[in-house]
Parts: sequence; C-alpha cells; structure tokens
Amino acid sequence: MNRKNQQKTLWPVDEVKRNSARAFASLAPAKPSMVYDTYWHFAVERQAAFFRRFRGEPYPWSSDDIIATYKFTNAYRASDRVSQYLIRNVIYQGPNTSHEVFFRTILFKLFNKIETWELLQSEVGEISYDSYSFETYNRVLTAAMDRKQTIYSAAYIMPSGSRKQGSTKKHRSHLDLLQQMMDDEVPDQIAACKSMRQAFDLLLSYPMIGDFLAYQYVTDLNYSELCDFDEMEFVVPGPGAIDGISKCFTSLGGLSETDIIKLVTERQREEFERLGLEFESLWGRPLQLIDCQNLFCEISKYSRVSHPAVQGIANRTRIKQKYKRNSDPLPLWYPPKWGINERIKQEQTAVEKGDK
Repeated sequence: MNRKNQQKTLWPVDEVKRNSARAFASLAPAKPSMVYDTYWHFAVERQAAFFRRFRGEPYPWSSDDIIATYKFTNAYRASDRVSQYLIRNVIYQGPNTSHEVFFRTILFKLFNKIETWELLQSEVGEISYDSYSFETYNRVLTAAMDRKQTIYSAAYIMPSGSRKQGSTKKHRSHLDLLQQMMDDEVPDQIAACKSMRQAFDLLLSYPMIGDFLAYQYVTDLNYSELCDFDEMEFVVPGPGAIDGISKCFTSLGGLSETDIIKLVTERQREEFERLGLEFESLWGRPLQLIDCQNLFCEISKYSRVSHPAVQGIANRTRIKQKYKRNSDPLPLWYPPKWGINERIKQEQTAVEKGDK
C-alpha cells in the first residue's frame, strides 16, 4: 500500500462526520470539543510513523506536516528513545538484584538523560550500588556542570529541594535522596507492595517527589522484574495532559481528568471503530493509561497548530521543539514480561530480508 492510499485509509473524513454524534453520547456527561477526534487521529498517525520508521520506509515517516515538523513522543511511552534506553541499557543491564535494579533505575530517572548516564559510566565504570560513592558521583556531575553541560532532561522538572536537604547543588540533593531511599530499604519495600498504588504512595512519601514524578517512577520500576503491577490500576495526569484534556472537552460534566483518561483508555477500540481509523497496536498490546495520559499531553501541543483557535488552560500558542532526525539505531526491546520481543525480532528479520 502506498503512502497516499494509506493516508486515505487512516483519515476517512466522511466517516468522522457521520459518526461524530455518537462520541458525545458515549462520553456523557463529558462534552467533547472538535479536538477530541483529532486526539485519536493523532494517535493513529503518530503510531503509523513509528512503524514506518521501524519497517525501513524512507524519511519522512509521516505525510502529516505537523508530525513531520515538530517533536512528539510516541503513542506508547515505552517506545520513546529514553524509555527504550532505560529498559535495555539500564534496567536489564547489570546485576538483577532488587537493590541494584532500583538503584540504577532511579539514578537514571533523576536526570532522565542518556548523556548523563553515559558520562557517569565513562568516569566511574559499571554503575552499581555495590560500588557507589556519593563523593565520586558528585565530583563527576559537578565537573560537568562547571563545563556548562546540561545534566538534566527538560522532559519534566525535578524539584531541587536544596534548602530542605541542605545541599547547594540540585544534583547533590538528588543523590542524597537516592541514598536515603537505599538506606530505608525501599527496593525491598517496592518488591513487597501488593499494588501499583501502594508503591506509588511509598515513593510519594519522599521529599522532592510529587504525584506526577512518583507515578512516572513507579511506571519505570514496573518495567523491571522488581514488580509486576497492573498498569491499568490508576493514572496521574501531568500538567500537559490536563491542558490537553481542557482542549478536548468543553465540559467534563463533573468528571475528573483522571476519570477522563480512564474513560478514553477503556473506549479506545470503540473510538477507533467509530472514526473508521486503523490503529496498529504495539504488537497486540493496547494503549495503557499512561499512554493515553501522554497522548493528551501531545495533543495539547499538536492542537496549537491544528486548532489554533482552541484555547487550553495553559494558554500556550506554539510548539517549541522542532523534530530533529536521529539516525542512531536503537533496536526495539520491551520488558520481557510483555511477551512481544520475539514477535518484534521475527518482524525485524523479515524487514531485513525484504519480506515486508
């Protein structure tokens, strides 16, 4: 199927118009705006671009000018470059004891930046709690900052906590926090938690970790073998998702943003069918709560161009980051417990042989 025909399959305008009233009724008491249908269109086309790239199609991977021009996360959180690196190179690389997996995961996520992790590796060797030294890690990170290197990702803001923690540098506060959690045997406590919510509450009890970060961290830990929680248990909307929801709905009808995310996640199949859209899931894995939460954040950005007249609560009018093509290969690999890596390997082999 060529790109032009595929685009027609994914965006059947007549079908959208014919069935739009049904969405309003099924989402009651919430009242969707015109951006709501765009939410699902975006999910389909962003995921399609992901698969076009995976299958070796030529760049650009989307004929949607907005997606081709600006930077957006993938439809699935675990497919993003940083999450892929975390899963393959951090969580499942090295000793798999609860303490080591927790230490590596939280250390990486405190900075959430691949370059910072690789800087530490180059300076200290294998990153391990068994050989961890606050002084050594602090020296490496302080020197990097003195060289004007950025050691934190801009994806979300980590509170500094310096005044409360008594540290003059943000990264020192975070290293202190990690040490405090290790001293408190948090890895074993997480492993003993019966639910994602219980683990979330444990992380939330620590300084500098608010609701949104605790939710992100417990999701990352859940990629590991340390725990195996149900991702559909609960969700915490971030600021971007809240703004996206405010654009997708003219009224929530008394529902919370959390309720809305749960509702659309549960209705994903019905919504794709209603709009006549062909959504290719992640090798059989449907969108989870955190994925739909992220998609609301992305539609907040996308709609600044597609629906400039629709104001969200954040009142932002432009997308800051342009898409920069990264040619570095990053083979896809997901938590083994998801049971999809073998299917990916088989398809990748077929792609390399030219069978697809």
